Amino acid sequence: MPTANTRPGAGRREWVALAVLGLPTFLVTMDFSVLYLAVPHLTADLAPSGVQQLWIVDIYGFLIAGFLVTMGTIGDRIGRKKLLLIGSAVFGVASVAAALSTSPAMLIASRALLGVAGAAVMPSVLALVTGMFTDQGQRRRALAIYLTCFMAGLTLGPLVGGLLLEYFWWGSVFLVAVPGIVVLLVFGPSLLPDQKAPRAGKLDPVSVVLSLATILPFVYGLKELARHGWEWFPAVALVFGIAVGVVFVRRQRHLEHPLLDLRMFGNRTFTSALALTFATSVVGTGILLLVTLYLQNVTGLTPLAAGLLLVAPNVLMIIGTLASPPLANHVRTAYLIAGGLFVAGVGYVIFTLADSTSGPATIVIAMCVAMLGTGPLAAFCNHLAMGAVPPEKAGSGASILQTTNEFGLGLGIATLATLGTVVYRDNVESALGSLPPDTANAARESVDRAVDVAGHLPAVQGSDLLAAARDAFTSGVHTVGIVSAILYVGLAVLALRTFKHVRNSTTHRR
Repeated sequence: MPTANTRPGAGRREWVALAVLGLPTFLVTMDFSVLYLAVPHLTADLAPSGVQQLWIVDIYGFLIAGFLVTMGTIGDRIGRKKLLLIGSAVFGVASVAAALSTSPAMLIASRALLGVAGAAVMPSVLALVTGMFTDQGQRRRALAIYLTCFMAGLTLGPLVGGLLLEYFWWGSVFLVAVPGIVVLLVFGPSLLPDQKAPRAGKLDPVSVVLSLATILPFVYGLKELARHGWEWFPAVALVFGIAVGVVFVRRQRHLEHPLLDLRMFGNRTFTSALALTFATSVVGTGILLLVTLYLQNVTGLTPLAAGLLLVAPNVLMIIGTLASPPLANHVRTAYLIAGGLFVAGVGYVIFTLADSTSGPATIVIAMCVAMLGTGPLAAFCNHLAMGAVPPEKAGSGASILQTTNEFGLGLGIATLATLGTVVYRDNVESALGSLPPDTANAARESVDRAVDVAGHLPAVQGSDLLAAARDAFTSGVHTVGIVSAILYVGLAVLALRTFKHVRNSTTHRR
């Protein structure tokens, strides 16, 4: 079914509606990171246990990942505007409840409700944007703006949180979302169109349960294994999620109105866009963790200084994203994406030029080149994926795209960050022979532990350990940079082969 224009291009109403939709996009993604700097403050006030503290931080992302598929399909059935407004209202109420929490349990419950509401908002916004802009050029620009709001939320979250904490109590990091939600609820009903699938069928409750029983244990196991290494309970959770996932897929094949329409995966453009989204999420998360550790433990920057330096690469990615749609009027989409991925690969090669004494400049420049090169893919990936989805499945397609991104974010730490750690441990081993066993074990575990224990050793011994640990970690950064560069060249080839049929004026389905 073609996706060429079926009605005149979008006018002022649609562009104003896009600006309104940018608010929940920014706010939901900001809530992923705005809490990071507030954790010490709320810990002093609410005194959560170690386990409670982890759930305060993690439960939001867990439940967003778990409910995305369900919420996307519900939006197709009851209407995406209706689900967006309901989800936004719940998000506002949960934000107030989180800000006013008087116990760890209340804050965990509020964050959980925020996650469910966020899962209702995210696919609804993406599906609405796709439906409002049927002209392909306008859709490319609109989705680039949507992604800019998404990136801005992730980028500015810690900075907004830090600014608020300078003047207000920790609950203010949640209340900052409320004014934007109010604007959406006031103007959204009149500005946003009603969109839903004409023949969506009934929601299958068993599929909903199986979906949650697949995604939640899988994401939990993935993140816990990435964070703490091998432990039996997260491993069992991961295997359980995969096993239930097999049952879920088999059920979808036999339902007249499945929760997840598996036929979408038969579309080459859609599956390729998912593959590119997944791979770049894996690399982005793994690299970001390693770069953060490098800036703090190798170059000696404070967390705030490291965070401020990392704003520049994200800003360049936003610039690359916004500049790509106008370039598509002159250069084919496949060439823009592939060229950008090749530039990003060059950025990851620059990682190998950093050493343990070169300071932060080389690694930040490398990140800037890599993020700028990722801009075209970011600009067009949503457009290509959503353009390949039937209009009546827009909510479901949006939820699959965002769930794929969530899985990539989890695997980035489990794969590339783990690779960097393995190289670090292999290289630091030769410097640990003369240290006491407890000190050696701590230094072997991670570079930040090595930096910590080096400060408690005699001057010469501590200096030697510090130099060895920094050299070893830099070697891990080099290895991950090379692997990422090779992967991005492969992704560039995939983009050229898969999207060569995509023309500037329209998107064909295959």
